[in-house]
Amino acid sequence: MTRTTTPRARAHDQAAEIIADECLAVRIRLLNRTITGIYDDALRPLGLTTGQLNILAVVARQSDISPGEIAQLLNMEKSTVSRTVERMRSHGWLNVAAASGRKQMLTLTGSGKRLLADSLPAWKKAQAEAGALLGQRGATSILSTGNTVWSRIRNT
Repeated sequence: MTRTTTPRARAHDQAAEIIADECLAVRIRLLNRTITGIYDDALRPLGLTTGQLNILAVVARQSDISPGEIAQLLNMEKSTVSRTVERMRSHGWLNVAAASGRKQMLTLTGSGKRLLADSLPAWKKAQAEAGALLGQRGATSILSTGNTVWSRIRNT
């Protein structure tokens, strides 16, 4: 029995093939899940996630930064940052102080500073593993592209 292929079915197959083969978003999401998993596995013994580590590093570098500013800087949803900040505050890693109006300002606690310092060996291990998986060219390309994108979104 032969199968009749309609123009619509051919268009569907063609669209699926093009998207599966060429979609940047699919590749970025794959990379994101894979690389984040490497870092999360390395940080898990410290009770820390990659997202929490990123926030600790941003708060340490910026000092007195609001959750909204973190969301903008890291291109994250405000609600995600708020939930993560609340968990981190409950662990004793962040101080949350009221500023003008409803704005909150974040700083690291002593515990948060120690955790950030203690996370460096695990981060270095994950960084090396991710670098080995990506290869030197891939890692360099991601850093360069990420820096370019970060610069562009910060200046908009």
